[in-house]
Amino acid sequence: MTSQYRTTSGRVRGREPVDGVTAVLGIPYADAPFGSLRFREPEPAPPWGGVRECTAFGPIAPQSAELPGAPVWRDGEEDILTVNVWVPERARALPVLFWIHGGAYTFGSSAEPHFDGAALARAGLVVVSCTFRIGFEGFGHVPGLPDNRGLLDQLAALRWVRDNIASFGGDPGNVTVAGHSSGAGAAVCMMAMEPAHGLFRRVIAHSVPGVFYAPELAAAVTARIAREAGVPPTAEGLLSLPPAALVAAADQVAARCGTDPVAAVQAYNPVIFQPVVDGEVLPATPLDALASGAAREVDLLVCHALEEAWFLHAVGAIREVATEPELADFAAALTLPPRILDGYRELMPDAPALDRYLALSGDACFAEYTTRLAEQHARAGGRAYASRLTRRRGPARPWHTADVPFAFGNLDAVGADFLIGGAPDADDRALSARMLHAWAAFATTGDPGWPPLTAATTPVKSWSVPDDHLAAGDDTPLRALWRDVRFGALRPEGS
Repeated sequence: MTSQYRTTSGRVRGREPVDGVTAVLGIPYADAPFGSLRFREPEPAPPWGGVRECTAFGPIAPQSAELPGAPVWRDGEEDILTVNVWVPERARALPVLFWIHGGAYTFGSSAEPHFDGAALARAGLVVVSCTFRIGFEGFGHVPGLPDNRGLLDQLAALRWVRDNIASFGGDPGNVTVAGHSSGAGAAVCMMAMEPAHGLFRRVIAHSVPGVFYAPELAAAVTARIAREAGVPPTAEGLLSLPPAALVAAADQVAARCGTDPVAAVQAYNPVIFQPVVDGEVLPATPLDALASGAAREVDLLVCHALEEAWFLHAVGAIREVATEPELADFAAALTLPPRILDGYRELMPDAPALDRYLALSGDACFAEYTTRLAEQHARAGGRAYASRLTRRRGPARPWHTADVPFAFGNLDAVGADFLIGGAPDADDRALSARMLHAWAAFATTGDPGWPPLTAATTPVKSWSVPDDHLAAGDDTPLRALWRDVRFGALRPEGS
């Protein structure tokens, strides 16, 4: 019979072990965030009697997305604040990896097949993933109520780990927070949030988006959504809308961003929810926080893909830019200096405008911010490591999300073939083993297996096939173009 585990809310029992790993799924870490708790800080999960059977993922957060192999949200499902734990046999005081899923702060869940934690658990970790509020429920501005509720949910889940993970054989004093894309953005937000300090020792952040909202922009987005839904942009008006109505209204506002953005950058990448630099939950952008030394005691491992934006273009998530005038308009929307556009033209002289746009977009949205986080952290006295996915095989590109199935060891999961560009071969499986080992080593000791950054140098590990490559410094001409470009909280147009 599967082992039982004791939590602060009651006992739980997971699935029967598979290859030495027990999955305990859908454990409530907080109360359902609806009714009187809607748009508020998470509250502790109510206790239960007996043994709770935790053999299936819990409900996912309100959203319209339907992802391959993953559950969909159904109206009326409210117990969405749950964690999942993968426990290797005879686990005792093992390092803990806490996973935050991505999805533009708007969609996704911990139940996506390529987030299964079994392979990492077999590598000697206790793996935890969590579901949290996303979209308007998690990141929409509601006057008089806390911003960044999705981050507050993740903070509550980390506190659950502190209070409960020893029962599952994990070490609450050796927790690594990991995430990809918006999940990586949330992970580095934890580094900037004082209440999160002491809950984890390390962070793994893959493809960190560099966009954060000023309160005025968050309020302007809410005003658009409320107008679309036909209610005033007040707490009372927004609370009168069921989650499905807010999801539909937000989808409509995002769909019009190409012609009517709240901030110019949304015309090209219509993500309308981002963490809000509100001075309370999130006191500063992660880059500013790390540069000030706010998290120098936390080890940081970053990674990004060499061609991030090709994935976003392939799935229709970003606007197409195919001419020189359109490319100039894009650079202006990002308030980039003309020398950057000129530099990409000089460094990619034979590339069409679309390819230069995708290269520039991927670097602007993910690559530069990710690497700069590590550099600023090292300069402030923290320990940081940098890497990038450069693996290319046939038509498969090193694009956004391709690194996740490799690092989790889930190359055969439903949907992974699209993410990595086809069925895996022997070289891919060897690369996956190397990446998974690096994650496990970093979570265990803080050393993934290559040199850390210094205040003056940026060694970069390139994940590739058939072999990886280590560069002593990241001083390419493209990086030089970005040297003086600042990243700050976005504000509405005209402000």
